[in-house]
Amino acid sequence: MIGCLVIHGYTGGPYEVDPLADFLKENTDWHIEVPTLPGHGKELHLEDVSYKKWITAAETELEKLQSKYEEIYVIGFSMGGMIAAYLAAKYKIDKLVLLATSGKYLNFRQIGLDIAEVIVDGVRGTLGENKLYHHYKKKVGTVPFKANIEFMKLVRFTRRYLDKVDSPVLIAHGQQDGMVPYKTGYYLDKEIHSEEKEVVFFERSRHLICLGDDKDTLNGMVYDFLVEKTT
Repeated sequence: MIGCLVIHGYTGGPYEVDPLADFLKENTDWHIEVPTLPGHGKELHLEDVSYKKWITAAETELEKLQSKYEEIYVIGFSMGGMIAAYLAAKYKIDKLVLLATSGKYLNFRQIGLDIAEVIVDGVRGTLGENKLYHHYKKKVGTVPFKANIEFMKLVRFTRRYLDKVDSPVLIAHGQQDGMVPYKTGYYLDKEIHSEEKEVVFFERSRHLICLGDDKDTLNGMVYDFLVEKTT
């Protein structure tokens, strides 16, 4: 049997990766685990949470899966991608998927630009259709500066392990991603020394790649990568 751990991003929750997780549940008999990292979820409580707690939480879930399943896949989105890469470096992971992974820091300035787009949609009367609106509506005023520092610490810490990853890896990024520029995909490709690597860029996708216009294509690509036999 196969166990698959899916790790969400900073200030997010399972909802960021649910479309992909649900697709895998519907099309496989794998056990899919999508934990909520400490302080995260629909209600954020990040005041006193350290980056080490985020890593430990994911690591604990991985160890549970390893105790029950013979084959392990790990998928990480944004900050979750860096945690996933760290876990792949430390443990035996059969396959690794990195989605819009924050190999470098998030571009917090982009939040302002995205909110400007939300305002424009409000004027047009299409606010209810804007995914960014719903994404940021939940976060305004709930992310303390200290938490951003912890996020940066996590990126610095996990980045040191990228060159120790040797699992087959799929790296996917949206070309419209302003939070983590898509060129980060090239950085990850350079730093990760796995013999089996695939790097894919989606022309229409922004940072929330699992919720974007290319999500159906992404779901199929991740599925194909995971079910394909390694050489």
